[in-house]
Amino acid sequence: MSVLLPHQQARLSERRAAGLMRQRVARSGAQDVEMLVGSQHYINFCSNDYLGLAGHPLVREAFAAAAFRYGLGSGASHMVTGHCDAHQALEEELARFMGRDRAVLFSTGYMANTGIINALADTGGLVLQDSLNHASLLDGGWLSKADSRRYPHGDVKALESMLAGNTASHHIIVTDGVFSMDGDIAPLPELVAIAQRHGALLMVDDAHGIGCIGPNGRGSVEAFGAPLSQHDVPVLIGTLGKAFGSAGAFAAGSDEMIEYLLQFTRPYTYSTALPPAVAEATRVSLRLLAGESWRRERLQELITRFRARATELGLSLSESETPIQVVLLGDVARTMQASADLAAAGLYVSGIRPPTVPAGTARLRITLCATHTDEHLERLLKALEKLAAHA
Repeated sequence: MSVLLPHQQARLSERRAAGLMRQRVARSGAQDVEMLVGSQHYINFCSNDYLGLAGHPLVREAFAAAAFRYGLGSGASHMVTGHCDAHQALEEELARFMGRDRAVLFSTGYMANTGIINALADTGGLVLQDSLNHASLLDGGWLSKADSRRYPHGDVKALESMLAGNTASHHIIVTDGVFSMDGDIAPLPELVAIAQRHGALLMVDDAHGIGCIGPNGRGSVEAFGAPLSQHDVPVLIGTLGKAFGSAGAFAAGSDEMIEYLLQFTRPYTYSTALPPAVAEATRVSLRLLAGESWRRERLQELITRFRARATELGLSLSESETPIQVVLLGDVARTMQASADLAAAGLYVSGIRPPTVPAGTARLRITLCATHTDEHLERLLKALEKLAAHA
């Protein structure tokens, strides 16, 4: 007898019948561009460790040394006794790097996004989100006391029309900096202008941009020429589990904004602080990310070469100049078969299906890392050439 309620059982059965069941794999060993799953060796094209810092020897050494100093857990929330000098130092260094007054750490990006939107939005307000925002942002809007609506992806004219004449007590515009399933960059200068014209607050989650794009690796806020300031983007979110190769997240902004978030973001107040050893290791990651520009240069080289060859093969690509490269296939069965064929060739590439992406837009999501070799890229392109030939 099932322990699920009838509607729950129906949902599960429908997902299984549609071929949309998600599966986990148990990887052996460290995160790297090559990995072992069971006895099968793969080149990994699914990782968000864009700069290859997760396994860097200096990062590992910092983590191990800090674990001996601080132990494993932090023991409490930041507001009790969980906040320590390692957290404080990382927050200050992140703020300086991003050109903001202050930063505050969160244990996960999901926690940061849902909590911050709830702290900023209140009854009578309106949250306007890009339709392709990450689930954590969308959930933050839906869970808030404010009205939450979506505007068509990247459509600044539609956004402005939604704001024009709107009588909500306050307006918050929320967008990804780099969209996680397409790899394109939000039109931030236009969004800044719209927010300022209408007195709206702009919040940008740059989880996939910081470290990877911009001349100094500061992400989408410096991808359009002159860097966007904390006045332009009052709330900037960064994730440490991607280009930093670590875990957790941060928000950066003016001193007043960060103080407000410290006081009113419930997940921050009521969650155990990030382990201090993670903070210490991330400080090393930040120094490497900021100081070793060759990693971004190598990443851009791989992106350029991949796009040129994939275009020659006639593959349908998303408009992305970021490490997230998307081969659009549309059909779910075809997408999952392509992913399986690549796996058989020793290449781990995720097939992304609804509900993660809109119906009819199933795709292969390829992520490139600075530590992928020329041989890795060539093997991927040869396999995609076979895929294109049998399309």
